[in-house]
Amino acid sequence: MDVDGELLLALARAAIGLRLGLATDLPEGTASMQQQAASFVTLQKQGRLRGCIGSLEAYRPLAEDVAANAVAAAFEDPRFPPLTAEEFADTRIEVSVLSSLQPMPVRDEQDALARLRPGIDGVVLHFGMNRATFLPQVWEQLPEPAQFLAHLKVKAGLPVDFWDPDLQLHRYTVSKYCEPEGGEE
Repeated sequence: MDVDGELLLALARAAIGLRLGLATDLPEGTASMQQQAASFVTLQKQGRLRGCIGSLEAYRPLAEDVAANAVAAAFEDPRFPPLTAEEFADTRIEVSVLSSLQPMPVRDEQDALARLRPGIDGVVLHFGMNRATFLPQVWEQLPEPAQFLAHLKVKAGLPVDFWDPDLQLHRYTVSKYCEPEGGEE
């Protein structure tokens, strides 16, 4: 999907600004932004995570998905208090547009580790009611496949050494768009 990254970032920032009651106009979308697509919006403040919410599968137009996920990342991520107007200007926004999920059938954990592509793959881990994902950007903090998969299991609420033949993995890639350091310029 060919999208305008700057427009997606402006849309995410405007959606959060509107929720904060700031005078903001939502930018006009392009035709590609009306296609169904999945996105994640990540907020960072001073290089630290400040919120991250997204969709793993496309079910609404990209523009709507980005706006909704931006608001959710700012105000509904249970790991953080709601974003304040005072923090907003210093908050950096990143939008990731996801490819469709691709099943990753594996024989065992060693096979899974061998097939992971560091820096490329986002991964969804699913076992029973447990599910978690890491965007490809997480490889920057967890560059080793064993470390990446272990942390993903913990995020899903599973023990670090857990493995079961019924565990499912899916991979995806992203097109990532980031505001410059320091938030809005």
